[in-house]
Amino acid sequence: MILGITPARGGSKGIPKKNIRMICGKPLIAWTIEAARQSRLLDRYIVSTEDAEIAEVSRKYGAEVVERPPELATDQASTLSVLQDVLKRIDAGTVVVLQATSPIRNPDLIDCCVKQFLDKDADSLATGFICKYQEYGTSMLRRQDIDGFFYDDGNIYVIKADLIRKGDRYGKKIERVITDGEQNIDIDDEFDFWIAEQVLKKRGFK
Repeated sequence: MILGITPARGGSKGIPKKNIRMICGKPLIAWTIEAARQSRLLDRYIVSTEDAEIAEVSRKYGAEVVERPPELATDQASTLSVLQDVLKRIDAGTVVVLQATSPIRNPDLIDCCVKQFLDKDADSLATGFICKYQEYGTSMLRRQDIDGFFYDDGNIYVIKADLIRKGDRYGKKIERVITDGEQNIDIDDEFDFWIAEQVLKKRGFK
């Protein structure tokens, strides 16, 4: 089974109640829920949360909710531990992590990622971009001459469930999907939120 999971805790510090804050007429998490529901390759999709408000909003938009233990909703709790908790309750062969803080996805992005993961028999896959940042004073190369490295944008991760159970998010065979700047947006602060809202408006959502 291919299981989609959105981890969504209630204790956001940078933007209080970030996951359910309204953006272009919907709670932030609703954009991810709707994208997951449009996927043809996800067999099941859940939201993992300890927060009653997030759970209520998630159900309103059609998501199944798995109640997260409070100890896995702290600043110190890792995403890996949250995924392991879900897999103790729901048996799956592949996990697709869809972060609520990445509201911008092309309609076919989820299924394209899952298909590439399966076709390549990968251990894990991530969306992202080629980052060419260099620490100031360490390179004299022009930006266009820098090879750069793949930086995961947090939008989508596809991972073999057995790896997660063993405490590994990556495995040895890693696939990458390059996405455009709009889909790279990951909301951490107010500026990110504003940028995401402008992109959604540009895409026709008011």
